[in-house]
Amino acid sequence: MTEIQSLARGLRILLMLSDSLDGSTVTEVAENLGVDKGSASRLVNTLVKYGFAEKDPVSRRISLGPQIVSLSRSLLTRMPLREVAKPYLRELMRSTGECAHIGILSQGKVLYIDQVESPASLRVNAEVGFLAPLHCTALGKVLLAFGRLPLPESLERYTDSTLVTQFALKKNLASVREQGYAIDDEEFDIGVRCIAAPIFDFRNKVVGSIGISGPTTRMTPGVLQTLVQQVLEISDKLNGRMKFNQGREQ
Repeated sequence: MTEIQSLARGLRILLMLSDSLDGSTVTEVAENLGVDKGSASRLVNTLVKYGFAEKDPVSRRISLGPQIVSLSRSLLTRMPLREVAKPYLRELMRSTGECAHIGILSQGKVLYIDQVESPASLRVNAEVGFLAPLHCTALGKVLLAFGRLPLPESLERYTDSTLVTQFALKKNLASVREQGYAIDDEEFDIGVRCIAAPIFDFRNKVVGSIGISGPTTRMTPGVLQTLVQQVLEISDKLNGRMKFNQGREQ
């Protein structure tokens, strides 16, 4: 096995682990790569040695390691959108009292690139670097709706409220485009509601989404529209700033 071939296979293992919620076994890695278990085990052990993968001592299942998080955070801190949006995230958290997030499209999912936590003892946090499905998150549905992306072929069910048919999702995304925002009503996590709006560049192309997440006990139907207006107000300010900044750079 050449060094380049080993590197390619190591990267394929990382991509495989990123798509696996409960990790993978050496046997599954070997089958995915089309190699014997001995070769797969050596590749995995190298990734574990350098912190890019972890092996559970009991189940022996392999998952992504802490070095991936470190690299992700290093990359995310250099993202222009993150830098421009930070003050608006803080304002959104202060005005709503809920955790505020920004997401972008990555690997067919929504990647959380920044957040400002709520001071409330009961709050909903999403780790920076977290990849979430598009079809059942507010940030993700905004990207699907305004990015005119092809719908995911498989719509995995996470709760009883998850939209799992193409018809239901298309209908929901049409409403998102019409009203200018998306709501996740316990579609990804039970007891959690989220609201998100699009972020556009100077060409009016969606480049991300901004929103809030909170417990359903606070984000009740009675206050939802007030929160929606607050999200839209902040997203409008951010969009104005994005177009001004990028317009000057042209």
